[in-house]
Amino acid sequence: MTSTDLQATVAHMGAAARAASTKMAAAPTAAKNQALSALARLLRGDTAALAEANAKDIAAAEAAGLAAPLVDRLRLTPKVLATVAEGCDQIAAMPDPVGEITNLRRRPTGISVGHMRVPLGVFGMIYESRPNVTIEAASLAIKSGNACILRGGSEAIHSNLALWKLVQAALSEAGLPPDAVQLVQTTDRAAVGFLIASPESVDVIIPRGGKGLIERISREAKVPVIKHLDGNCHVFVDASADLELALRVTDNAKTQKYSPCNAAESLLVHEAIAAAFLPRIGAVFAAKGVEMRTDDRGRVLLQGVAGATVVPATEQDWSEEYLAPVISVKVVSGLDEAIAHINRYGSHHTDAILTEHHSNAMRFLREVDSASVMVNASTRFADGFEYGLGAEIGISTDKFHARGPVGLEGLTSMKWVVLGQGEVRQ
Repeated sequence: MTSTDLQATVAHMGAAARAASTKMAAAPTAAKNQALSALARLLRGDTAALAEANAKDIAAAEAAGLAAPLVDRLRLTPKVLATVAEGCDQIAAMPDPVGEITNLRRRPTGISVGHMRVPLGVFGMIYESRPNVTIEAASLAIKSGNACILRGGSEAIHSNLALWKLVQAALSEAGLPPDAVQLVQTTDRAAVGFLIASPESVDVIIPRGGKGLIERISREAKVPVIKHLDGNCHVFVDASADLELALRVTDNAKTQKYSPCNAAESLLVHEAIAAAFLPRIGAVFAAKGVEMRTDDRGRVLLQGVAGATVVPATEQDWSEEYLAPVISVKVVSGLDEAIAHINRYGSHHTDAILTEHHSNAMRFLREVDSASVMVNASTRFADGFEYGLGAEIGISTDKFHARGPVGLEGLTSMKWVVLGQGEVRQ
């Protein structure tokens, strides 16, 4: 396909999405829920075909030497399919945000003024690796009354095509326009450039993938972007932390899965508890093959742990998103240093404090400048499904227009509505 042909194809998709978005914005809740229920049913019933398509992508990725964490992200396991199907059911059961009127207030003039929640219109989703994002994006677009144009990574093309066909079948079954969810079917990267430079077709771009992709989108896009660049998530073990709780939560935050952006990459430990805690968590990490990159005080406490890989941390390590069995470790003097460290080196994604001290917990919640801030819980919970959003379109570390996991409300905006009975301005 020539550049001219590709640009024309993307423009045609944009025009079709814009037309479909008008119909989706007016679609009744029952029809949207029917489409979601149909999609959940198709996901549960078409597992063999999905597995066959996914196997092609896995084989190609392994043959190309793709890193193990990235191959892991490609897998459409039965558990992954069950989760996205359940997400469709959850979204169908959730209240429809479209048309909701809030904050209605009567003014002295007699008019009533409030907000109505409305769809954004058309969003473009550009993502890498995880094919389950195709379903998450489609299901959220359907319920929020938007249309979307999806462009997955070339490494997941067979999986994404198979999933997208199920989405179109579900939309048709519910009497909704199939063009409401479109997939860019070429792996040509030039398609991304045309899509992100089409404000006449797309209202917002949502990139989800590696830092290089997101930096490129942010730099070149001519439409607003909802993004996060990386996920350097911290766990801070306070002086008053329950040791058994701290061991369990820190282990889970780092090792439950290495590849997600909400996995812990940095461990901060209060100096008053470091001697009791670090050798024990070090033994856990050593048993699982996790390399620890530490400051001088941490290295002294960890160097005697059998089988541990302990190396000096560099300045870059404090900012690093490893997505691998590696974690940076620093002993800090207290809460003030922990908060300052997180706000300086963190990515404003997700950070947790493990503590039995209520005022310290509240300070951490108020002062850590991140999209999700947690007390005595694993950072791995920073996820739209776990937050009860049904699914997420991504996680935003921006402060406008959405922050944290972006679900239904993040795909809508508010407009002012005025209700009157013939009032005129004097």
